[in-house]
Amino acid sequence: MMHHRHYSVAEANALLEQVGAVVRRIREARGQLVEEGFDQPFATVAELTGGAWPGPEHARAALEIALGFDHLEELDVVVRDLERGIIDFPSLLGGEEVYLCWVVGEASVGHWHAVESGFGGRRPL
Repeated sequence: MMHHRHYSVAEANALLEQVGAVVRRIREARGQLVEEGFDQPFATVAELTGGAWPGPEHARAALEIALGFDHLEELDVVVRDLERGIIDFPSLLGGEEVYLCWVVGEASVGHWHAVESGFGGRRPL
């Protein structure tokens, strides 16, 4: 098994508001960095030279992203597509590990898919 934690549908549904809020904050912070000209070459130079983020706004956005992903990792949920808001909750079905699949904005978890099939293999619960 790949995951230590497995969610029931009810447990996953209880976390949707929290997970959705974290995903939205990460997307907003990422959008801010992109809008303000943050790019990978700058990040590489900053890392190699021990430099800092250019200003507090960049630092706050970068921190928001890092803390957001850390929080989702602590919950043991999987972000499949940040922009589309595709989130997987590890679960068990008939003793096999599967993912309960949710898209930010959906009212509840209503789909699942096998570990190897991904979003394209979503099936209704």
